[in-house]
Amino acid sequence: MDHSTERNLSTYLTGFALAVILTAIPFALVWGGLLTGPAVYVVIAVAAVIQVLVHLVFFLHLNLKSTPAENLFFLVFAAVLIFIMVGGSLWIMMDLHHRMM
Repeated sequence: MDHSTERNLSTYLTGFALAVILTAIPFALVWGGLLTGPAVYVVIAVAAVIQVLVHLVFFLHLNLKSTPAENLFFLVFAAVLIFIMVGGSLWIMMDLHHRMM
């Protein structure tokens, strides 16, 4: 193996280990009943956002130095769209829950 292959393999293994840890933390907290109420949702959301960043950095190799600005623009645009869709869906569900109770 040359140096670039070894570096990429170690990068992928680091990303995989972080992804497994960031998946196991919310599962363990929910399964063990260590957190209840809104704190569970906060921990799950934070772990999900960190995991998205881990995937972008370790698997897609996106960083601010070597990634063209055009790709970063489209990535930010996709993130805004996802935020609007998820936020709007949560807003609608909470409003419906409030109106039906």
